[in-house]
Amino acid sequence: MSRSAGVAVRWRLPALAAAALALLAGLYTGLLLLGAAVPAPAVAVERVHGPLMVFGFVGTLIALERAVALGARWGMLAPACSGAGALVLVTTGPSLAGKMLLMVASVALLGIYRALWRRQAGISLLAQACGAFGWYAATLLWLAGYPIAEIVPWMVVFVVATIAGERLELAHVAIRDRSAERWFLAALAALLTGATATPLWPATGAHLFGAGLLAITAWLVVFDVARHTVRAKDLPRYIAAGLLAGYGWLALAGLLWAGAGPALDGPRYDATLHAVFLGFTISMIFVHAPVILPAVLRRPLPYHRLLYVPLGLLHASLLVRVGLGDAAGMEQVWRWAGTVNVVAVLAFAACAVTVSRRRNPASATRAAAPSRPAAVMAGS
Repeated sequence: MSRSAGVAVRWRLPALAAAALALLAGLYTGLLLLGAAVPAPAVAVERVHGPLMVFGFVGTLIALERAVALGARWGMLAPACSGAGALVLVTTGPSLAGKMLLMVASVALLGIYRALWRRQAGISLLAQACGAFGWYAATLLWLAGYPIAEIVPWMVVFVVATIAGERLELAHVAIRDRSAERWFLAALAALLTGATATPLWPATGAHLFGAGLLAITAWLVVFDVARHTVRAKDLPRYIAAGLLAGYGWLALAGLLWAGAGPALDGPRYDATLHAVFLGFTISMIFVHAPVILPAVLRRPLPYHRLLYVPLGLLHASLLVRVGLGDAAGMEQVWRWAGTVNVVAVLAFAACAVTVSRRRNPASATRAAAPSRPAAVMAGS
């Protein structure tokens, strides 16, 4: 029996539903911030757009996947709290209860990593635990009264350290350079140092943080197997294309932080944040979904070239948003491109449902639970 069998699917579905609701709420608040013609709610939910997307949606997905990997029911506390926290934020705005639930979720996720560490310690797991600490630090600062714009570096640490750690874990068998892990630790330390310095010395800290982000990106570009599998076919090529495009956006965010320093609002703030959280993070979710979702839901999501449509739409619309909307100051283009960003995310969800329902029954069993080594060989 696999460890994932320790958490029944019926326990996973409510957390997944909460993540989906957080995503929809996050997209809706994004439209409000873009000035789209959508009904304005009674609660100022646009003030929690970032936490809804990063912790309510992405955080719940990551916590759910880690809880399933742990195979213990208590691990479901992490996605349950993050999902509940997101729902509280939707109904009350930036309330104490919503912030506290998100912080408790980060502590529970740290507990999951501690339990996983006892099973098999490793640098990849350490990086993911650093990501969970980034989540904790961000919510702690938020509770202390820091505005969301000032806790963004720790929010970035959460997604970047988590994803980089998983990339190291998945690609470990393909890495032959013995110094790769030492370089990874150095880059991770630089990222954490920059995030720690940012609230204390905003100007210097932002430059350091950007340098750390560039160091992580450089490691991913050099050592990730995506550089080779992008020349493959089908799922490996799809995954590699999304990964490399995401690394490009991460590099842009690093350059903006390292070169221009802190930005708490305005076009550069918009470009930096969405380069990380849309261009990098959402792209990672798109391309890892055929590997991760079957393991979580025990339902196959086979590759289909239709998945390229939302992926291409996401990156193309983000390029227009950043290049013409933010950099050139074309406000109407910025609004239009931001709306297409939302459409791209919804289109991926629609494509995933369509592809999953049209799967080949004969391949359902094989696709239901891909192993980590198989994922590595596939270039995921």
